[in-house]
Amino acid sequence: MPRRKKEPDQRRGAVVVRGHKPGEHGTEDLQLLRSHRLEPGFRETDTWRTLRIMGEFVEGFDALAEVGPAVSIFGSARIGRRNRYYGAARRLAAALARQGFAIITGGGPGIMEAANRGAKEGGGLSIGANIQLPFEQGLNEYVDLGMEFRYFFVRKTMFVKYAEAFVIFPGGFGTLDELFEALTLIQTGKVQHFPVVLYGTEYWDGMMRWIREKPLYEEKISPADLDLLIVTSDIDEACAAITRHYETREQERREAASRQATAQAVKAAEAGGKG
Repeated sequence: MPRRKKEPDQRRGAVVVRGHKPGEHGTEDLQLLRSHRLEPGFRETDTWRTLRIMGEFVEGFDALAEVGPAVSIFGSARIGRRNRYYGAARRLAAALARQGFAIITGGGPGIMEAANRGAKEGGGLSIGANIQLPFEQGLNEYVDLGMEFRYFFVRKTMFVKYAEAFVIFPGGFGTLDELFEALTLIQTGKVQHFPVVLYGTEYWDGMMRWIREKPLYEEKISPADLDLLIVTSDIDEACAAITRHYETREQERREAASRQATAQAVKAAEAGGKG
């Protein structure tokens, strides 16, 4: 008698479902963004979803609050372990881990697995922020701290909030989405500037040429916007750029804290003198 095919695990936040859950159709993002049903039950309302979204934010913030400086690494889930970019992501993540950075990925296969693997080999914290998808994607075996998200925008916040830099390896639509969202946030001043490294000069060359020949030439972006990107195929160069920027930022933070402490001391002395 043939064996019954094993149903994949389906994750809904902290809940794991095997097989099909009655009444379940599509992802949580799909449920959130579709038009309203007539007379929805409470669990189908935006009020309920708002509470669940808030819960995801709280869980993510709580899990990552003390991880220290981190680098988010993105790239295709569709490459194998023999691919040259898999090896490069693994080596770069290990180099960054040795510099004291935690590594954050989407927690899946391909480039994400390579980066998580490199983080462990470099002695750093390996973090995976997975997402509910129609085709289930489990956390890879190299993740030390794993999270499962229902909503893309919550997951994206975790990638940005705790990262000192982004490294973008060759990938598809999801990778490009992370790239251009990061650039938009920096360009519009929504986040502090941080390095955005495009790894794989040959892969990104066509896109960069188009950006120069179309958006830049037609003045839809400014020349300074191109300075937001570092394009390289050199692991040492990528690691050095990220480390240098982090050290500069830390120095600025220390100097700002020192100035604030001095100002407070002067203010307290003046108040004491008046008394």
